[in-house]
Amino acid sequence: MQAFLKQLPRHFSPHDTEAMALAIQLARHGLYTTSPNPRVGCVLSKNGNIIASGWHQQAGGKHAEIEALSQAGEQARGATAYVTLEPCSHHGKTPPCADALIKAGVKRVVAAMVDPNPQVAGNGLKALHDAGIETNWGLLEEDAKALNPGFIKRMLHQQPLLRVKMATSLDGRTAMASGESKWITGPAARADVQRWRAQSCAIVMGVDSVLSDDPSMTVRQSDWLGESPELWQQQAIRQPLRIVLDSQCRIPLNAKLFQQAGKTAIATTENSLKQHGDKISQLQNLGHEVIITNKSGQINLAPLLRELAKREINEVLVETGPTLAGAFMQAGLVDELILYMAPKLMGHAAKPSLSLPGLDKMSDCLQLNLKDIRQVGEDLRIIASPSPIAPEAS
Repeated sequence: MQAFLKQLPRHFSPHDTEAMALAIQLARHGLYTTSPNPRVGCVLSKNGNIIASGWHQQAGGKHAEIEALSQAGEQARGATAYVTLEPCSHHGKTPPCADALIKAGVKRVVAAMVDPNPQVAGNGLKALHDAGIETNWGLLEEDAKALNPGFIKRMLHQQPLLRVKMATSLDGRTAMASGESKWITGPAARADVQRWRAQSCAIVMGVDSVLSDDPSMTVRQSDWLGESPELWQQQAIRQPLRIVLDSQCRIPLNAKLFQQAGKTAIATTENSLKQHGDKISQLQNLGHEVIITNKSGQINLAPLLRELAKREINEVLVETGPTLAGAFMQAGLVDELILYMAPKLMGHAAKPSLSLPGLDKMSDCLQLNLKDIRQVGEDLRIIASPSPIAPEAS
């Protein structure tokens, strides 16, 4: 398949770029609603004019190509289709989009990127090519990949994309020595967190966070400054799965997150299942899922993420205390760190943001790549990704 993909021409006109940019813009409309499917946009153009467009709105609904073809009708014959992701070639909840494009009589298909799904992975483009349709890919590929980092990672590595979110003071503290932490950041930063929650399939926290803060861990419209009201009306924005890591089954049955919309799961061990079987049965009888990650001791984080990938979870947001956040970081499982930093000082006795034991020398430091820094309300938001430490000069 790689040989076939390499032979496809990758030369594009200014109109091609404009049409694909529009398709990418449309795909972003599905940022909070398409999971576990990828966010995809499609634009149909004929004689240099846009004649139809569409985007995938919800899993189980019409794909972007079908939305655009339905809008275009007979005008689709002889048109060029610009799609942010290779058209699917397999039967899932909906028929293959490649077949629909062939049947509609489009003349040319331009895909921004090849689908990483092994069930597709070039087969959609080949089906179009074999049907006599001019086929190209690679236009604005990096922009298209940025739409679906979690879907891509799940397909290629059988793990979801994992982000760790933290709110700290300017001196890197997350709570006073007493445990008081509301509120470090301002309302604009807290509203911004709702967007990250809404685009995540799951939120992970440690049981200590539940015991100390009793959080709801929901996506709240009231904190979202009125964004996307039509999506709320359509009930398209779903609550992420809440996952509490609890190796000793310490979570109280009346915890606030059990009373919220959406589902809550407890990740624990076989040893805890034996020791606290009655309580685990109570949790299950109340409709809460229990995920067993390993036999004893601490919860093994990497197998947990692989299990979440099997459940079609693309993006995970970790909102927890310094110990668990540090454990994810030191295990090399963090893809992005989202840090909200408030312009205040909390002092040396306050609690740190990350527990990272064993960092004794500068050469032990975990290096980060800064991806984005901006002001959100009165606070700063920093997005960074872990990177290997460069070797010392000899």
